[in-house]
Amino acid sequence: MISFENVTKRYADGAAAVDGLTFSAPTGKLTVLVGPSGCGKTTSLRMVNRLIRPSSGSISVGGESTANMDDSMLRRKIGYVIQHAGLFPHRTIVDNIATTARLNGKSRREARVAAQGLMERVGLPPSFAKRYPWQLSGGQQQRVGVARALASDPQFMLMDEPFSAVDPVVRTQLQDEFLRLQRELGKTIIMVTHDIDEALKLGDLVAVLRTGGRLAQLASPQELLKRPADAFVADFIGRDRGYRFLGFAPIAGDLVIDAEPTVFLGESPEAARRATRERWLLVLDERKRPAGWVEPSRLREPVRIEDLNLSGTIAPADGSLRQLLDAVLSSPSRRGPVVSADGSFLGTVTANQVMGALDERSADELRRSA
Repeated sequence: MISFENVTKRYADGAAAVDGLTFSAPTGKLTVLVGPSGCGKTTSLRMVNRLIRPSSGSISVGGESTANMDDSMLRRKIGYVIQHAGLFPHRTIVDNIATTARLNGKSRREARVAAQGLMERVGLPPSFAKRYPWQLSGGQQQRVGVARALASDPQFMLMDEPFSAVDPVVRTQLQDEFLRLQRELGKTIIMVTHDIDEALKLGDLVAVLRTGGRLAQLASPQELLKRPADAFVADFIGRDRGYRFLGFAPIAGDLVIDAEPTVFLGESPEAARRATRERWLLVLDERKRPAGWVEPSRLREPVRIEDLNLSGTIAPADGSLRQLLDAVLSSPSRRGPVVSADGSFLGTVTANQVMGALDERSADELRRSA
């Protein structure tokens, strides 16, 4: 556990970056700090490993006050991931990752073996081991930064906007990869982000800070969306919090999934027209995964990828109602494809079915609370 007890940071001019901050980041969980610019998120994070020293109050790591620890030893106990990875440009990828293990006493060989294993764990191919940071993309460099932080097997980790310097597609991939890692490793983590969607996706707990470094609310993502503590928290989360909450509502096992006419890529226009009387027809690839939608009436030759409308998303059967509703709303046919764990097509649902599932879930919650 990482605990803040009435922590304040004032600068020479008397301005408070953090003011009386008290909260705990539970063991084995990820706690995310969010809030407007100037609310003290990064200052709070850096006070944990004493890169910034608090003016008053106490911070404890694993039940021990950081004020009583040697700064170097404290920092070696804590993995630290920053926005632009902060890699050593003159060291290879494997040696960058091995750095923290070497600092904690492992031999060069032991540290490199551990680093190679971590490369695989964060999704980097072994061929990258002898490359240098400038030879990797931004997203790949961030993976190296995460691997380096894990190399000493720290119980605690600090992450300062680790995914904000990459494009949205890579960012989503890194978030998903990190969630997988956290499920496997169960580290105690405090993370800073300015993105409320990222906070709600990654955090077990979310701490919303006000300008001036005061805690407005500490809660689970679900609780934050359902019961904002006040108008400030509600405004910061945003007006679409009802839709965001659907991301925490799993698809019910009894949801009816309709059969949907389909054709495969490469099939003839005649086969496509015979398959449906609807305007839009779902096209599958050779592995029976949804590839996109096509208008049979416009086909003049076998179905090609160039003919497809690719606007629609898909929803995994074990996903959330938000994914399901998004699949419906993004589909040109307004029928959302549902897929199994291996991506193969199961059927479609409509908006009415999604809302019916949501109504049934709300009724169940009311019955349980009565």
